[in-house]
Amino acid sequence: MHLYLHIPFCRQACHYCDFHFSTSLKTKNEIVHALCQEIALQKDYLKDKNLETIYFGGGTPSLLEDDDFAQIFEAISKYFNIKSDAEITLEANPDDLTKEKLQLFKKYNINRLSIGIQSFHEPHLKSLNRIHSSEEAETCVKSAQDSGIENITIDLIYAIPAERDDILYTDLEKATALNTNHISAYCLTIEPQTVFGKWLKQGKIQTIDDDYAATQFDILVTYLAQSGFEQYEISNFARNNQYSRHNTSYWKQEEYLGIGPSAHSFNHVSRQYNVPNNTQYIKALQQNSVPSEIEILSLEDKVNEYLLTGLRTKWGCNIQKINQLSDSNFIELNKKIIQNQLADNFILIENDTLLLTSKGKLFADRIASDLFM
Repeated sequence: MHLYLHIPFCRQACHYCDFHFSTSLKTKNEIVHALCQEIALQKDYLKDKNLETIYFGGGTPSLLEDDDFAQIFEAISKYFNIKSDAEITLEANPDDLTKEKLQLFKKYNINRLSIGIQSFHEPHLKSLNRIHSSEEAETCVKSAQDSGIENITIDLIYAIPAERDDILYTDLEKATALNTNHISAYCLTIEPQTVFGKWLKQGKIQTIDDDYAATQFDILVTYLAQSGFEQYEISNFARNNQYSRHNTSYWKQEEYLGIGPSAHSFNHVSRQYNVPNNTQYIKALQQNSVPSEIEILSLEDKVNEYLLTGLRTKWGCNIQKINQLSDSNFIELNKKIIQNQLADNFILIENDTLLLTSKGKLFADRIASDLFM
């Protein structure tokens, strides 16, 4: 089983980010208390009490202090068993990774860091409104490794507007030279409620050109493959089979419990969505209530989610499983669509499994939606 905790605080807002967070830390203590209260109230959500992974996301979980972690892990340990080999991940910003913080993470057996570097190019960092510098981006990984935390993933953003591709090449060169075994790389997307979204509406910036994004994606995939990284999910690359166990659980549709404002939970029967508002979240938990909406999953929902998540991975979608979920002969029902996708070299079928081709990975969501029930 898997546990996600959303820590809804950041020092400042990145121009591209549309995740739920606040730049005010005034309610941090109340949020931590509410998280612990929600863990108690949700203790029976997961049938299996053995946690294989714990993931601190956000927001910026590296803002948490010793007392915050003590309260949270006490609450988790009270109601769940953390397996001895559990993957415990924490998202961190480079500027937070001091020697003291790294030792604090080790104190609580946090054994995997997801470091939001995004770019090693100083002008790009400024345009994204990142706090850290290019130098901090490099040194923080080495500091984490020196502290004994070896399971590290670097987050990068590609398709940031630039006149030349060598900036991306340099980013990838520096990232791979740091000897981490995992890189997550995401295409810059301009969301309506972000600073970039407002600037786009005002005409201050342009939309991301699809051809430019596709070229950058091809550079990314080719370079990382040549550097020994396997693309096991469209945006995730690993060496030595060091996949993110937590994120893989989402793509393989394993059960997980999400704690915190805006967190989601999934148990095969339903999805649960917590309110994305810190004040409302705190008030509800003070009254021993989880502020969430529950969506009961229909047969169609289950099939569509499996297609949407499974096709993104190297494991693809097992046709027999789709047949079971849909209670139908999936291939026969979608014969014409599948034939067209095969002809266009978007998909292939191997060992009774539906997989995306390299070309198809550029259109993953569209391909999945074409197959939706």
